[in-house]
Amino acid sequence: MVAFGKKLKARQIQEWQAYYINYKLMKKKVKQYAHQIEVGTLERRHVLKDFSRMLDNQIEKIVLFLLEQQGLLASKLAKLREQHDTLEQQPEISQITELREGYRVVGYDLLKLLYFVEMNAIGLRKILKKFDKRFRYRFTDYYVKSRANHPYSQLQQVFKHVGLGAVVGAVSRNLHELQDCQGSYLSIYDPPALPLQDPVVDSIKAAVDRLTHSTNFLNFMAQHALIMQEELPAPAEEQIDEERYHYVSLLLNLANTFLYMVNTYIIVPTADNYSMSLGAVATVCGIVIGAMAVAQVFSSVYFSAWSNRSYFRPLVFSSIVLFVGNAMYALAYDLNSLTMLLLGRLFCGFGSARAVNRRYISDCVPLKIRMQASAGFVSASALGMACGPALAGILQINFKIYKLTFNAMTLPGWVMAVAWLVYLIWLWFSFKEPSRDVEEKNSPHASDSETAEKNTLEKGLKQPLLITSEEQQEDDEDAEADGSEEVSQESRRPATSIASAYRLLTPSVKVQLLIYFMLKYAMEILLSESSVVTTYYFSWSTSTVAVFLACLGLTVLPVNIVVGSYISNMFEDRQILLASEIMVCVGILLSFHVIIPYSVPQYVCSGLIMFVSAEVLEGVNLSLLSRVMSSRLSRGTYNGGLLSTEAGTIARVIADATITMAGFLGQSQLLNITLLPSLLICVISIAATCFTYNSLY
Repeated sequence: MVAFGKKLKARQIQEWQAYYINYKLMKKKVKQYAHQIEVGTLERRHVLKDFSRMLDNQIEKIVLFLLEQQGLLASKLAKLREQHDTLEQQPEISQITELREGYRVVGYDLLKLLYFVEMNAIGLRKILKKFDKRFRYRFTDYYVKSRANHPYSQLQQVFKHVGLGAVVGAVSRNLHELQDCQGSYLSIYDPPALPLQDPVVDSIKAAVDRLTHSTNFLNFMAQHALIMQEELPAPAEEQIDEERYHYVSLLLNLANTFLYMVNTYIIVPTADNYSMSLGAVATVCGIVIGAMAVAQVFSSVYFSAWSNRSYFRPLVFSSIVLFVGNAMYALAYDLNSLTMLLLGRLFCGFGSARAVNRRYISDCVPLKIRMQASAGFVSASALGMACGPALAGILQINFKIYKLTFNAMTLPGWVMAVAWLVYLIWLWFSFKEPSRDVEEKNSPHASDSETAEKNTLEKGLKQPLLITSEEQQEDDEDAEADGSEEVSQESRRPATSIASAYRLLTPSVKVQLLIYFMLKYAMEILLSESSVVTTYYFSWSTSTVAVFLACLGLTVLPVNIVVGSYISNMFEDRQILLASEIMVCVGILLSFHVIIPYSVPQYVCSGLIMFVSAEVLEGVNLSLLSRVMSSRLSRGTYNGGLLSTEAGTIARVIADATITMAGFLGQSQLLNITLLPSLLICVISIAATCFTYNSLY
């Protein structure tokens, strides 16, 4: 790995060298500021003022050059437009070919300009984050907000590439019109849009997608999935991704995610009745529901390791195990066996392939659509969470076929067994195993120097825009300071065990994993004991419980849309994080049954506050986690996604065990006893959040 300063110098367009951000100078300036503050020769406020002025000057230099180049491109396009208008009167094949080549030349000039903007945007982000780390001050928040929202903002030119969209549109539209469309009068603006065959247009589109980094909502949802990816992949990665990508295989992974979440929550409304029908107390439902999570603690590890070698075989194994597990769950009723019931749920947990689903998106989906695929992963999970209880509410029928009983308790098992069998057949015939040899292929060499230069430029544009891992920056600094290739390679190796992965966690990451543990614990308590609590206090039927749980699940996507598109633009992530923790705490406090008779409005409102706040908290927490977790946890068996999954799964196991143990004290005490640990963990997480971020900033 090469430090960013060296990469910037190596990838600069030589004739534009004077107009790039002076990253090396600014990095030295940050070190100089730190030394001056340490010896007491400079005050912090003078540092902030001086560094702001330096950044303003650098951005102004970049923007003025960018505007100059946009003007040159606009002038070239205007001349080409005149030629285009003339050709419309007297079309000639040779002149049309020449005109198309003219637009292609402008397209490659535009690619150079997009690459220029991208490299400067990376440099600005890195130097701002470096300043924040060195001085433990949220300077980035102040600087970006004060400059980006100003009516005369120059920062918008860099980060929002203002004005370049018109040039992109002009090049794309004219190249499209000059193609042989066999007499079609459609343009790029008419649906359905015709495919753009010209390679330069595809390259421009990929570059713009990279700069835009998708929408805030998709970005927020993708980070919610915590699908880790390297921020600086090799130049050939995009080509590898295209060869490994298979749309139907991606759909199969998302379908697996959806079905597994349905499988998790479909039994919640009926688990207490099922336990009692087998001679156990109602609160044994905690063990029945939690058995799946217990097995998932182990399955996440071996599925993550298995995905290093294959994606197809783990998914096949998962489907078979889930089919068997659901069949065992359904048969437990006729066999009158609580052991069979618990074994069935354990089998279902051993079939959890969520680690494979995450890994497939991270490794086999092209960068340009990885954000959408990650958001699809979260959406499939949310939809499954809502559909599970809703489906249980529908399955309120009772009949027998031979000696097999089909009722509200066994039908969830039978329905999911059939669903996994159908999924297995679809998987067997439609999934395409990504080739493991693609990465070893050599990238094609250009036939001449001009083509080689264009290919280099296009590959350069496929580097990611956002530098989000603080650990990655530390690695950069170490590599640059030591000049050691060996040290750099060592710093890039993935974790080889849970212990080594844990050692890579910074204090702030540990706090965020604690928050994740807390919210999963609180949500599991609310969902798993809902049937027992509502039956005891309100005499709710299974259908009523199912409707309540389905309504809670349906809030997930709307809440994420609001947070990702609006709230995250108005407040800092850490502010949303702390506010959400406090609201979860409020929801828990309102859920206690103290003196007044417990009512439906109190239970529903407190549950809704707790659940919605936990959903907001989960999204923001994982968004922060994905940005600060070490880049070494972006790959390998023991990756960041596995750590977060294990933290959440262990929380669910402990929550379900708490419900069962509290049940021995009687159903009248169940609610308050299970809420006490939730309240305690929530208060601890709030205190840890305040302490950690106050010490950092």
